[in-house]
Amino acid sequence: MKTVLITGSSRGIGRETALYFAQKGWNVVIHGFQHPEQTASLEKEILSIGSRCLSWIGDISQPDFVSSMVEKSIAYFGKIDCLVNNAGISKVGLFTDASLDDWYQILHTNLTSVFCTCHTILPHMIQNHSGKIINISSIWGNAGASCEVLYSTTKGGMNAFTKALAKETAPSNIQVNAIAFGMIDTDMNSGFDEEDLQIIKDEIPADYIASPKEAAEMIYHTAAAPGYMTGQVITFSGGWCI
Repeated sequence: MKTVLITGSSRGIGRETALYFAQKGWNVVIHGFQHPEQTASLEKEILSIGSRCLSWIGDISQPDFVSSMVEKSIAYFGKIDCLVNNAGISKVGLFTDASLDDWYQILHTNLTSVFCTCHTILPHMIQNHSGKIINISSIWGNAGASCEVLYSTTKGGMNAFTKALAKETAPSNIQVNAIAFGMIDTDMNSGFDEEDLQIIKDEIPADYIASPKEAAEMIYHTAAAPGYMTGQVITFSGGWCI
């Protein structure tokens, strides 16, 4: 039985992805930080499906926490076949209003976390000569977004990280891809009012805002893709901002 580790899986895309992998028969390692009660409820739901599950609470940008989480999860399940780097935050506002603390927080949460998880898990995957790494990015990492300069920067960095690491790990049969999501109906977008959401929807050629479950299905299909697909930043946006 295969095992997936999903960071930032207490809610939104991460939660739906954990449930989707569990429904497909995978062991699931979940992680949360600011929402421990939601992480605990997700663990119960996964166990009720019949899949095995481990849950962790901690700061994903801290190397010691990440090392402990990965090493103990490998010891429990025997291996980790797929890593989904989903943990992330967004800060909306004018760049001139952003503080250095804002910069460090979003940089560490969105990008340092990816360094920590990949740096810790890759020796294990290299030893097994197998593995999938999927980084959850955004269309704003490709196009940039006004009033989301910090967020766009971290996602652009994630895209470059994905392409470079994929070249380095391809000889070890480890595939690294990113998915640049467009508008997904999650708590991260709860700040938009109905009028704003309608304006966004009108700009999307597919004419709707995707659900977290649809995003989860895309992540799963990327994990199941043939090994020849690596180093890609796959846009999943309903045709928006391509």
